[in-house]
Amino acid sequence: MKLSIDEVGAGRLVLLLGALVAFGPLAIDLYLPALPAIAEGLAATPEAVQLSITVFLAGFGIGMLFYGPISDRYGRRGVMLSGIALFALASLSCLLANGVGQLIAARFVQSLGGGAASVLARTVVRDVYAPDEAIRKLSLMAMVTAIAPLVAPLLGSVLLLCFGWRGTFAAVLLWGMVSLVVVWRYLPETLPVERRGRLPLGAAFAAYFHLLLDSYAIGLLLAGGLSFAAMFAYITASPFYFIELRHFSPTAYGTLFAVNALGIFVANYLNSRLVRRTGAVAMAGIGSASGFAGALLLFLGCGIGDALPATVGGLFVVVAMTGLLGANCVGLLMARYPQNAGAAAALFGSCQFGFGMWASAAVSYYHDGSGRPMAWVILIASAGALAGYLLFWRTAR
Repeated sequence: MKLSIDEVGAGRLVLLLGALVAFGPLAIDLYLPALPAIAEGLAATPEAVQLSITVFLAGFGIGMLFYGPISDRYGRRGVMLSGIALFALASLSCLLANGVGQLIAARFVQSLGGGAASVLARTVVRDVYAPDEAIRKLSLMAMVTAIAPLVAPLLGSVLLLCFGWRGTFAAVLLWGMVSLVVVWRYLPETLPVERRGRLPLGAAFAAYFHLLLDSYAIGLLLAGGLSFAAMFAYITASPFYFIELRHFSPTAYGTLFAVNALGIFVANYLNSRLVRRTGAVAMAGIGSASGFAGALLLFLGCGIGDALPATVGGLFVVVAMTGLLGANCVGLLMARYPQNAGAAAALFGSCQFGFGMWASAAVSYYHDGSGRPMAWVILIASAGALAGYLLFWRTAR
């Protein structure tokens, strides 16, 4: 299937790529309401079923690290199609799982495949657009992606009620199959042979060492990755804090969750409108400084005092800035390494999920029946993101 980007259309391309970046959030958030039912259905402990989330995050980050350099060497389209096909096959295995061990193994393989769609969708944008326009498109894609955490838990609850826990995996399988057909039909190859690296595949993986020795890149990885970690600390700790400790109803908590996801949507919309005039460097600075300010407000609200409005407001700012920092930081990083854009996007995504796992584990480990662990972890992560931006800014000057 030979198509050009002009034939696909800019609007449809952004919509398609944004949906592909949503592979991770959709595959996680859709089945969260079904976790207790899965534990009962597979005669497993809640801890064993929760492990399926941990291995998914790990596999997602690991898979990204492989797909980036491979796509830099052999092109985007074939690698993406292979990853989505693997995702769909593993989703079928999840649907048919008869034991928690099979489910955990299938989730790991599923995440390895899903990482291809997420990282290469961002890379395609860098292939097609100039750096500033690419960052604008990444913000628009993030708006599409932000819809997933808005609707996925609610859709998962409906599927659970109508079809049981296997219905959630049937929906993920359908998503994978539809994505495979749409990518095959509508997404052309965006990295022609003459623009691909001529070095052996092993040398393509060596790009990671160059990235990790560059303080410019390290600053962007810290700024974008640690802001993502702050959001994962919120995702892990907020159900206990708001439902158990502050006595929110599940509906009220779901509304709060949706409002925070809407904050990501709004921040990326503003970024898409302002980045051409203000510049990605300045927008990333605004995001890191605002995220730290929100973390301080959160810390005052539930880390020291007991002020619910400050807690809610601080969380809203922290979560909203995650999307703004993600688009600008990955865009700047790929602009720095245009010949290794796949590796750059892969390392960025892997750092996001790696730092996210750290934050989630830290909140759980230091859980003390209050909101203080959440406040501390978010404050530390946000301070690290701001420090990362300052390192980048100093190097860029």
